[in-house]
Amino acid sequence: MKRVQIPTDSSAVRVVVADDHAIIQDAVRSLLVQAGAQLLMRFEICAIAPDGLAAIAQVKAHRPDLLFLDISMPLASGAEIIHDIRRWSPATRIVVFTGITSPGLVASTVEAGVDGLFSKGGATTAMIDKLPLILRGGRFIAPEFEAMIAAGRQAATLTDRERQILNMVVAGKTNKEMAQMLNISPKTVDKHRSSLMTKLDVHSAAQLMMRALKDGLIDPT
Repeated sequence: MKRVQIPTDSSAVRVVVADDHAIIQDAVRSLLVQAGAQLLMRFEICAIAPDGLAAIAQVKAHRPDLLFLDISMPLASGAEIIHDIRRWSPATRIVVFTGITSPGLVASTVEAGVDGLFSKGGATTAMIDKLPLILRGGRFIAPEFEAMIAAGRQAATLTDRERQILNMVVAGKTNKEMAQMLNISPKTVDKHRSSLMTKLDVHSAAQLMMRALKDGLIDPT
């Protein structure tokens, strides 16, 4: 991997780690050691925050250069944390590690102003490669999350009736059964079904079900 040296003064990059799992806290520590060696930089963890309110308090206290944030922590939502941090420490660069798969939650995180968004299941090399960009003021959203956001935009175009049909398809209902349940004709059911398949760019019932389950498009039961 090519090394990148960022022009800085001799001080360390100050970091707050906000995650309620010790194993992730340790993983971030290890990642920063690896990043420091590869990027010829020095990272210093100045605080660990185990919940959302603690994350906001530690950022207010330390005004770090970098925040590693898990947006699925107790006491405050990811978007709330990001908005408060932007208020109290606008220069802090915010990097999110997450395992969320909901297009809506991903989109709200991006819209809140996160500087880097990475999957907890992704390779650490991707994070290290993008740290110089993020610290310089750039932004990076992992491709899998960009795809989720695009899927969410597509889902947002579905009508209420199309969403009803989608849920029924996933539940295994036939066109005739759906028509009876919704008090409409089978021909109308087929029209709605064809429309939602076109919007979601799928070409069979199996693909429709896979897309709905993968992208979290169905209503929770």
